[in-house]
Amino acid sequence: MTTEEKIFNAARTVFQKKGFAGARMQEIADEAGINKAMLHYCFKNKQLLFEAVFMNAFSQLAPQINFIFNSNDSVFEKITKFTYDYITFVIDNPYLPPFVIQEMNNNPAFVMKFLNHENRPNPSVLLAQIEKEIEAGIIKPLNPKQLLMDIFSLTVFPFAAHMMIKGIVQISDSEFNEMMEERKTSIATQIINSIKK
Repeated sequence: MTTEEKIFNAARTVFQKKGFAGARMQEIADEAGINKAMLHYCFKNKQLLFEAVFMNAFSQLAPQINFIFNSNDSVFEKITKFTYDYITFVIDNPYLPPFVIQEMNNNPAFVMKFLNHENRPNPSVLLAQIEKEIEAGIIKPLNPKQLLMDIFSLTVFPFAAHMMIKGIVQISDSEFNEMMEERKTSIATQIINSIKK
């Protein structure tokens, strides 16, 4: 394992436990089994390290999402695969949604850099396919972009606002995790049933 891989693994572990604000570079260095000077040599500060970990994680997710969006599957099959794969990914990387929201407010240039990256998730093929399936009478008439927004909202929001949800619904961490596992399939079923003609 390279030093960079050790740092990324250690950073993910610490960020998951402490969140971005609570994480300390010394903790990450200790987790990686390196000294703090080496960590600072590779990454000058916590923000740059977090951004690198973020981009590394999304470089693994984006190809999966684009493969689903661009496949020959039906829209219903794509919705099912997307919700399952995305929620699986975020369960493994729970620090990402709160970080994205924080960065949208504090560092919009970084978010735009990610959103403009050539390998970002690109739903253009899916949006065109939704239009075709509406015309074919498979899907009820609707705005394809609204449908995409619904899919993203239902998958992303519980992770982005997990503390608020746990407080309002009065559930433990383990119950929250169980509910997210259920949502891997329940969201797709709910959406498909609502748009199927």
